[in-house]
Amino acid sequence: MFQIRKRKALGRKYNDRMSTDELTGTESAGAEPEEQEADAAAGLTDDDLLEMYRVMVLSRTLDERIWLLNRQGKAAIVASAQGHEAAQIGAVRATDPARDRYLIYYRELCTILALGVTPTEILLGFLAREGEPMSSARQFPLHGAMDRVDIVSFSNVVATHMPQAVGFALADKIRGNDSVTIVYFGDGAASMGDAHEAMNFAGVHQLPIVFFCENNGYAISVPLRKQMAVESVASRAEGYGFPGVQVDGMDPIAVYEVMIVAMEKARSGGGPTLVEAMVERLYPHTSDDDHTRYRSQEEIESMRDPMETTERMLVERGTLGDARREQIWEAARRQVNEATEVAEAAPLPQPTGKHDIFRNLYASDGEA
Repeated sequence: MFQIRKRKALGRKYNDRMSTDELTGTESAGAEPEEQEADAAAGLTDDDLLEMYRVMVLSRTLDERIWLLNRQGKAAIVASAQGHEAAQIGAVRATDPARDRYLIYYRELCTILALGVTPTEILLGFLAREGEPMSSARQFPLHGAMDRVDIVSFSNVVATHMPQAVGFALADKIRGNDSVTIVYFGDGAASMGDAHEAMNFAGVHQLPIVFFCENNGYAISVPLRKQMAVESVASRAEGYGFPGVQVDGMDPIAVYEVMIVAMEKARSGGGPTLVEAMVERLYPHTSDDDHTRYRSQEEIESMRDPMETTERMLVERGTLGDARREQIWEAARRQVNEATEVAEAAPLPQPTGKHDIFRNLYASDGEA
């Protein structure tokens, strides 16, 4: 069963700046806790876990639809999030959308769904249709900003959003806000100079920020062993003066437990944490990539699927049965079908009018 004692091994710390007990929010000593006690310590109920699972199912269903639209020639390019869902939902569940800031990267489909972006809004972006809320369909899908859910605009240039995230955290510290900035990135971004500069600055100034690395083992086609000569991304945190934690990204509760500690630490003035969630990239880097050129068939077939690991956990708890599982998947399919119909029926954006090329570039009368 999924118990805290087992999850302690999943949240591996890389220095002594965060205790094992802090990783789980439990006290050490005593007998092995019962499963329900473990979940109570994590702060998650069965209903919470089912809601997290629903978002994961919606993300997987929508991801599959977007991939299909790409193969039909309707969506230009896709960076699939399949394999990242458990890590993303576990992380975002530990945050507070009412006050926290999110600097995402292009593989955060489950994250933005959990924050309230709708499947229709997402598909409007992939199909480049009128009404797309992030960039008026003028940028790469999922790029742009969305103040309704506090998603900050970022560049498709890898890791450039990380120093920007540090700037937001610095501003919040100066202003005395209790907001925490969460910056998401992959293992490839961790090899960029921007990542080192951002984490070094955040450590020096003890900023309220969590660096959340989704390590799927590849920077496009370059495996981790050819990117860095250290044990993991999380092990680098020691050099910046704050905790580094590696966690199993296939277990949403394990990710949540680590993130809760990191968020509270940042919010209370304790400074940054680097969380490395070990995930799988089930599909190629993008729809323009062929991962069979650098991955063996054996490796591809041996990858774990977070949908399966999460379902198994819920079944073992007695929370998810066949009937409820089918209801959740059917509801997701229906929602995605409806969103697809709306997005495909939407017109292409026009160069003039409500969403003209100057919108959001220059202030209009009364907006300055």
